[in-house]
Amino acid sequence: MYKRRNTIIASAGLFVLTLIVMLFSTGVGESNISPQTVFAILTDFISGRTPFWTPGEEVIVMDIRLPRIVLGALIGTSLAISGVALQSLFRNPMADPYILGISNGAALGATIVFVYGSAWAFSFYTLPAMAFIFGLSTIFLVYRVAKVGNQIPVNTLLLSGIAIAALFSAVNSFIMFTGGQNLQQIMFWTMGGLSGRGWDYVWIMLPFTIAGVIIMLSLTRQLNAMMFGEESAQYLGIEVEKLKKILLITTALITSAAVSVSGIIGFVGLIIPHIVRLVTGPDHRILIPASIFAGAMFIVIADMFARIIIAPAELPLGVITALCGAPFFLYLLRSKRGEL
Repeated sequence: MYKRRNTIIASAGLFVLTLIVMLFSTGVGESNISPQTVFAILTDFISGRTPFWTPGEEVIVMDIRLPRIVLGALIGTSLAISGVALQSLFRNPMADPYILGISNGAALGATIVFVYGSAWAFSFYTLPAMAFIFGLSTIFLVYRVAKVGNQIPVNTLLLSGIAIAALFSAVNSFIMFTGGQNLQQIMFWTMGGLSGRGWDYVWIMLPFTIAGVIIMLSLTRQLNAMMFGEESAQYLGIEVEKLKKILLITTALITSAAVSVSGIIGFVGLIIPHIVRLVTGPDHRILIPASIFAGAMFIVIADMFARIIIAPAELPLGVITALCGAPFFLYLLRSKRGEL
């Protein structure tokens, strides 16, 4: 039985655990820094203590690792709650933020910048802006294609997303290979990663993650009702079509924002909701808060492994999440084949 007090306690515990994971990850890399030193650097402006670390360690913590870890936590949060929302909306265990083609649209926008950006004298913000615009445009295109009268059938929506994703992927590949001077850079971006991401990227992502979290937490009752089907939700007073629009737009916003700053990082929205659901159950009043922190921790840990597995080189983050997500996807496909 749902108890608000237990949810608050569990969320507080997960929040503390997430901070511990982030603190530990900040010290791990080609140059290891102890958690005590990392903590001292982070709290130096409060404590006023005499520094015992080197200026190089401070630069590594504050300017190189901390922004990418904070960004990773924001991305993990956004993708995880998007997965929760879409799986509830579609009542489909295979639903994922990328199934509607949002990532392919965002990748197309980024590829255009990589290939033609120098000719158009684009600024620093053009890459995330173009990726975001294309990702958001994709969901509106999918929505228009799938709309039947005033209704948006779920199956039609899924099929429209798959078809448009395939189309954008083909266009993206064409541009990549005809503008091959930046092929390596484009390929690395499409595999996802946080390398070189500074505080500017954090400020781009932060408002979208905050907005997404607030909206999803405010819709927990409606999402619970959707688990029993659209007709049951309507009997309970839920405006189903309006809820679909809110969920799709919110998911598009936060997923496009994530892809625009990190490239394509797959399977997070598939893995995290399932793992958390096994522990908390299907009640979205517990599931969404737990997924927020679980998603953040997953990306932070995955990024840590991306930095150290082949150090001093770095693996794309999308490779790590795919290595975790692909076997999990196959497991779901086999265990849920009767339902699907």
